[in-house]
Amino acid sequence: MKRILQIGCLLMLAACGGGGGSGKAPSNLDDACAILAQRPGYLRAFRAAERKWGVPVHVQMATIYQESKFVSDARTPLRFSLGVIPVGRQSSAFGYSQALDGTWKEYQEAQGGRRTRRDDIRHATDFMGWYMAETQRRLGISVHDARNQYLAYHDGRNGYSRGTYRAKPWLMRVSGQIEARALMYQQQLPRCR
Repeated sequence: MKRILQIGCLLMLAACGGGGGSGKAPSNLDDACAILAQRPGYLRAFRAAERKWGVPVHVQMATIYQESKFVSDARTPLRFSLGVIPVGRQSSAFGYSQALDGTWKEYQEAQGGRRTRRDDIRHATDFMGWYMAETQRRLGISVHDARNQYLAYHDGRNGYSRGTYRAKPWLMRVSGQIEARALMYQQQLPRCR
């Protein structure tokens, strides 16, 4: 009987569709339908954040692609002293949304509670929706504007207001790529089952 209960619990967890991540990305990141077919829990999380915060699924997907390539436990690279001695990570960014420790704590205090995890797609998308909705409220950037939402997401709202991104040609290029990817995902999503 105990064995049957254990198997039942495992099956129920597997059916949830990927709250916490395995660390591995879906295999075809250029196809929204392939991503969602491989990870059904993603679509539920994206839609929940869209209903709650108004951030479209395709904008969330393009941002997560850029931040973590859909790797649940993504981290920034290590820094090295003398080229060989690891001295820590480039930042505290972690998880699908690459949220920094301080920003994640702010989210937890405002919305998520202490049990939220950056490597859980449901929490990461809710965080992203919360952040982008607040960016729209404070800066007037539409949640449909993937390019400028990403610039404010990357450089922070204060950095965006100061125009810090203008001195970063690479970031301007990346924000254009995010806008193009969001459009690509938007065109693909109606074909997904």
